[in-house]
Amino acid sequence: MNSFHTSTQYSPLSALLYKLTMKPKALSFKYRIVLLVAMLVIVPLGYWIRFAGDTWLNDFCGSVAYEIFWVLLVVCLFPNVSLAWTAIGVCVATCILEFLQLWQNPFYLAAKSTFVGRLVLGNTFAWSDFPSYVVGSVAGWAVGRPLLKIVRRSFQPVPESALPMNQLDSEV
Repeated sequence: MNSFHTSTQYSPLSALLYKLTMKPKALSFKYRIVLLVAMLVIVPLGYWIRFAGDTWLNDFCGSVAYEIFWVLLVVCLFPNVSLAWTAIGVCVATCILEFLQLWQNPFYLAAKSTFVGRLVLGNTFAWSDFPSYVVGSVAGWAVGRPLLKIVRRSFQPVPESALPMNQLDSEV
């Protein structure tokens, strides 16, 4: 078992970096599975909400689901990154993509001409999308945080006093 004690030989920064990056592989794998399941729920739900009607609320809720998906996807791909920083980064990236819709670059227009390009990049610039990006990123953080806690809780060691006596005997 790897143990890391913060003593005088380690700076608080190196201890923090160690704690942020050294997750057991089993925890990362289980966390990724949980995130994938959450994304499999979020994506169809988000598109169903977005295309179920033609109101601002449908668009807003669809954009929130879009942000949640991207936060969960980044954390799924890189499970050792901070969930809060991921949510901030996704919000900034989607805001930049929104501003890119004002730019008539041929490469960007070609990407937007495909079905997947329209789904990811959007069609038109709208100031009203920015609040949903912020709400969605916060919601992505709020969804990912309890998922991580649930997975971490399942990896907590069982105290010896909680094991049945026959199980203790068989391990010796």
